[in-house]
This record gives sequence, C-alpha cells and structure tokens, in this order.
Amino acid sequence: MPRTLSVTTLAMLTVLSSAAAQDRPLPSVPQSLGLQEAVDLAERYSPLYRQTQNDHGPAAWGVRNALASTFLPSFTASGGVQYSGAGSQNFLAQSFVQASGTLGSSYSLSLNWQLSGQTLSQPGLARAQLAAADAGITGARMNLRSAIVGQYLAVLQAQDNVRLADAQQKRADEALRLAQARYAVGQTTVLDVRQAEVLKGRADVGMIQAQQAVTVEKLRLFQQMGVAAPEDPSVVTPSDTFPVVEPTWNLDNLLTEAEEQNPDLGALKARETAAVWGERAAKSEWLPTFSFSAGWSAYTQHFTNLSPVISNALVSAQQDALANATQCDYVNTNLLNPGGTALPCPASTLSAADTALITQQVQDRYPTVGLFNFGQYTRQPFFARVGVTIPIFTQFNRPLRAAQAGAQADDAKEAVRARALQVRTDVSQAYYALQTAYQTIGIQQTNRAAAQEQLRLATEQYRVGSATFLNVLDAQAASQQAEGDYIKATYDYHRAIVTLETAVGRPLR
Repeated sequence: MPRTLSVTTLAMLTVLSSAAAQDRPLPSVPQSLGLQEAVDLAERYSPLYRQTQNDHGPAAWGVRNALASTFLPSFTASGGVQYSGAGSQNFLAQSFVQASGTLGSSYSLSLNWQLSGQTLSQPGLARAQLAAADAGITGARMNLRSAIVGQYLAVLQAQDNVRLADAQQKRADEALRLAQARYAVGQTTVLDVRQAEVLKGRADVGMIQAQQAVTVEKLRLFQQMGVAAPEDPSVVTPSDTFPVVEPTWNLDNLLTEAEEQNPDLGALKARETAAVWGERAAKSEWLPTFSFSAGWSAYTQHFTNLSPVISNALVSAQQDALANATQCDYVNTNLLNPGGTALPCPASTLSAADTALITQQVQDRYPTVGLFNFGQYTRQPFFARVGVTIPIFTQFNRPLRAAQAGAQADDAKEAVRARALQVRTDVSQAYYALQTAYQTIGIQQTNRAAAQEQLRLATEQYRVGSATFLNVLDAQAASQQAEGDYIKATYDYHRAIVTLETAVGRPLR
C-alpha cells in the first residue's frame, strides 16, 4: 500500500506579531506629593484604568478592519509540499502500481472581495464603537481622578486628626499636672489624679490610633495610584492644601455643562450611536451581495527515484520488441505467398542504443526539479468570478435580527434619557449638598470656638477650686467633639466639591 504524507505550508504570508510588553517598573513616590502628581501617577500606573485604556486598541483596529473589508479585497497566498511513497493502490477491483515515490509542491494566489449592505454599514458601526470605547476611557479617567482626590483628602483629614489628637494629648497633660498640683497642696483628692491619668491614657491611645489611620490612608492612596508603597509611608507627605471658599457656581450652568461633559452620559450616547448603526446593519441584510474572486495556481511533481521507472520502461519496450519480432516471423511464415519476399523483422531484444535512448526519454519526461523552483512549475489557467446574491427567504432570520437590533437601539436611547435625568439629579443634589456643607462649616466653627472657651473657663474654675474635675472632663470632651466635627465638616465640604465635579464631568477648582 502506498504511504502518503501531506504537509501544507503557507507561502508569501506577512505575519504581524508584537512582543509582549514588559511591565514598566513602578516609580518611587516623591516625598512631597502634590495632588496633580498623584493623579498623573495614577493615570500611568493604575491597573483598573490601564485595563480600560486597553479597550482603545481593539476598537481602533476595528475601524481599520471595517474600512478594509468594505473597500479593499482580501489576498491569500498558500502553498504545500506532498510526498507519496511507492506501492499499489486498490480501488474496488482496480489496482494501480506506483513504482517510485513522488515529491511535489504547489502554490496558489487568490483574491476575494465582497460588497453588501452590512459591509457598507460596518465602518460607521466601528467608529461608533471606537467613540464608545474612548468615552469609557474618559469616564474612567474622571472617576480615577475623583477617587484619587477623595483619598488624598482622606490622608489630609487623617493628618488633621493627628493634630487634634496631639492637642488633646497636651490638654490631658495639662489637666494631669493641674490635678497633681492641687492634690499636692491638699485641695483635691486622689480621685481627680486618677481620672486625669485615665484621660491622659486615652489621649495617648487616640494619638497612636490617629497615626495608624494616617498610615492606612496613605497605603490606600498608593494602592489607588497603582504604585508600590515605600517601606516607611510616613516619608511621603501630601503638599497641597484646599482652602474653604464660598461656592459661587450657578446651578443652571452646571447642569448645562453636565449634559455636555458628563463622561458616563457621553459613553451612553456613543453606545446609542453604535446601536443605531447596528440596527442599520441588520436592516441592510435585505440588500443584494456582490462578490468578486480571482486566482492563480501552479504545481510541480517528480519521482524521487527514476530507476524503477526506467526499469519498467525498458521491460515494457523489451516486451514490445519481442511481440513485434514474433508477429513479423508469423507473417513471414504463414501469411506470405510461397516464394514471396520475406519482411524484414526487428530484433527481439533491445540494443544498447535502444536502452540508452529509452533511458534518456524517461529522464527528459520526468526531470528532477527543486520543490520551489518556480521556473519548473506547471501553471494552471487564471480564473475570475463575479457574482451577485439576493436572499429571498431566510426563515424570518432577517426580521428577527432587525427586530433585535431595533430593540437594542431603543433601549440605548432610553438608557441615555434615564442617565440624563440621573445626571441632573446628581448635579443638583451635589450642588445643594455643597451649599449645606459650606454653611455647616460656619456653624461648626462657632461651636468650636464656644467649646474652646468652655474648656478654658472650666479649667480656670477648677484651678481656683470653684469647679470639679468632672466639669473639666466634660469640657474637654465637648471641645474634642467640636474640633472633630469642624474637621469633618471641612472635609465634607471638599468631598462635596469632588462629588459635584464627578457629576459635572470636569474639575471645578
């Protein structure tokens, strides 16, 4: 039985490959870290944001692919090498013997182009998808900035809490010294001293916890930025400050800006455009499809060993020579009239010249050529085809796809309308929350001043013996609460601005 091994290779194929990009080394965070520096580092190294950025590349290539599919034909080159061993092949009652193995190669070039309603609508669809991807990246950038600003404020608030804890520590130290001094002169009992010691211990614990909170908030900031935290996070200090000023933005102007610049709303609008193009593509399936194709091909084949082929040719020639000589002798003996001239009969064996001639003829008929010697290829006729296809009945597949695409386009339109309403609500809510936060700061500032004055009076009264140490403790608790409320109100104001910026879609300060 013959042994056949077919190996197909591709010829004239351009391979576009890119090496896997090495991760850029993470930078060291500067010791004095400004807000814009933190945002810039986050835009370069934040893993979530970089994942969103990766959507741009495929979408951009989708536009190129759609344009090429519409206006340019596809070109394909293929080739192959085939080997068939010596032996016999049986087909039903027939047997075919191959004396020598054969080795051949072939190549083909084909060109195809197709034009339909769907291909004509693909560039618009791909551009809309690219716009949607870019809008998503813009939204991710704005959300990243909001997250970085919010976490930056969390670090600043934690640092202010450390300063508050430090002030509380100093007040606790002063209260302890005062209680010890009064106890030393017999003006109070040891109970006041113990209460002061408890107050001092609580203040020390509060300081430790506040310092730990700063470290934790810095670590979270580094994580959101996408950079590695230094071994000692305390070496990095935020350098920006945020003043409290009365908000002067106009709500109507902010609503108008949000309708134009809100990234989430822009992304939904881009998706709506893509859905509309998808509906057009689905409806274009009713249009005819025009196609064109052309091709060129050639092949070559030769025996791997001519000796069996030459031997078979010589055997066949010897058999023919013997048959011819025998036939000639039979004619001379039996068919000629008595006394007639005998026919000259050929030799019954091949001469050396005949053998050499047959050998040369076989070699000329089956020359040994290289597998990829294109000059020896046998070329096939060129072919070209132009056709048109008109779908008549597709078992309602086209109406189904058109209905589905239309529903998706309507859903996208309603999603845009719903998001526009949500944006107006978010902007209005953030605007009024900012006004409330600013007013709250003024109230808390007044409360803080009153609590500080209350603590000063309680301390002086205790110093002269007209109040108890419990009054001092109550005043200190009230002062600490007022200080904490003021700090919280201040950063609630700053976060309200961040929320308003996110809803509008741009920085406001």
